[in-house]
Amino acid sequence: MIDLYYWTTPNGHKITLFLEESGIPYRIIPVHIGKGEQFQPEFLAIAPNNRIPAIVDHAPADGGAPISLFESGAILQYLAEKSGQFLPADVRGRAEVSQWLFWQMGGLGPMAGQNHHFVQYAPEKIQYAIDRYVNETNRLYGVLNRRLAGRDFIAGDAYSIADMAAYPWIVPHEKQGQKLADFPHLARWFAAIEARPATRRAYARAAEINAAPTVDEDAKRVLFGQTAAKTA
Repeated sequence: MIDLYYWTTPNGHKITLFLEESGIPYRIIPVHIGKGEQFQPEFLAIAPNNRIPAIVDHAPADGGAPISLFESGAILQYLAEKSGQFLPADVRGRAEVSQWLFWQMGGLGPMAGQNHHFVQYAPEKIQYAIDRYVNETNRLYGVLNRRLAGRDFIAGDAYSIADMAAYPWIVPHEKQGQKLADFPHLARWFAAIEARPATRRAYARAAEINAAPTVDEDAKRVLFGQTAAKTA
């Protein structure tokens, strides 16, 4: 059994996508980040960076004590290795998946996240910042579009954790100022993943937990006012 500490963000969706695809038993423990639940001591013991998602695996492969893990990319790798799914065993296939997983973690996610912040949430509209992150998001969409030319999935013919990592960050493309019609290979890939039964189940779980996502002023204070000295 996997305990998944989760909220309905792109990084959270990565893990429900994997768990729904793999069939590993899991239970969701909601962590409402807009209410500051990520700063509770019991959560920080698992995720010291006070970010979701995090997991606790109560049945690790070595048969020992439960393993806790934070960082969505690390969790995807761990679950893929645990289950033997969505990460090739051969060295070349594994390298292909890994480099695109880290591309998402180091590029697409952070840049799209800054896009979301300055376009949707910043208290003042700073045009330079908006242009910077909307344009960089556009560049990264172009990278992914070119990669998907002639391939069903990011790492080749097989669906992998690289696809699961990237897809949730493409879901809010309209809010990011992007048009999928400008990226035909990406649009084809996106539609294929959207249609997967496990994807539909994962996003249905999200709707059950957070039916009407909103970020009010109190939530903005919690989410965007953090320093080393002030974390709630």
